[in-house]
Amino acid sequence: MSGVVAWALVALGLGVIVVRRRSIAVALVTIQALILAAVAAADASSGTETATAAVLAVRAAGLATVLLLVLSRTREPRPVRAHVQPLARAALAVALALVLIWVVPVDALPSHDGERTAVTLLAFGLVTVATRRATLLQVVGIVLVENAVALAALDLPGGASFFTELGVAFDLTLVAVVAAVFHQRIFTEFGAGDSAALGALRD
Repeated sequence: MSGVVAWALVALGLGVIVVRRRSIAVALVTIQALILAAVAAADASSGTETATAAVLAVRAAGLATVLLLVLSRTREPRPVRAHVQPLARAALAVALALVLIWVVPVDALPSHDGERTAVTLLAFGLVTVATRRATLLQVVGIVLVENAVALAALDLPGGASFFTELGVAFDLTLVAVVAAVFHQRIFTEFGAGDSAALGALRD
């Protein structure tokens, strides 16, 4: 993976952390997922690897379709603002990424750029889930984590097999779809996709 691609993936992830509009966040993770598919296609040297790239492209399109459908059906009457400001979220995400990069062994993956990028996206996704109140943005954070896992799978020694990548893509997509269904359920019950509303629930 080139440094330019790695920085592009990181910049898109950082954008998810600081943007306020849900539609922009969905667009950013979709572009990120498509870049992963493009990287897999560019590095493909066999029919199996080409099929792996196709699986990642289908995953990106499927996630975008699901998220945009949910977005259109759960329009917020007013913005759900996070308690943590954008710059503070960005600083927290970068700090967590640096800690994880320091903790993870340097030879965990063959490519240092790929390893650092995957760990950084993982950190960004975790911070997004932890600091956002809007449940759809929390789902987007989960997709960020999934993109990190997909990138790590692509960067495994010898590359991930088609069936491994297919299984990873299916599992990760299923997690995001289930999270999106929960978001829609929360919106139906409370009239807003605000995770803070869950605090009103009692056994």
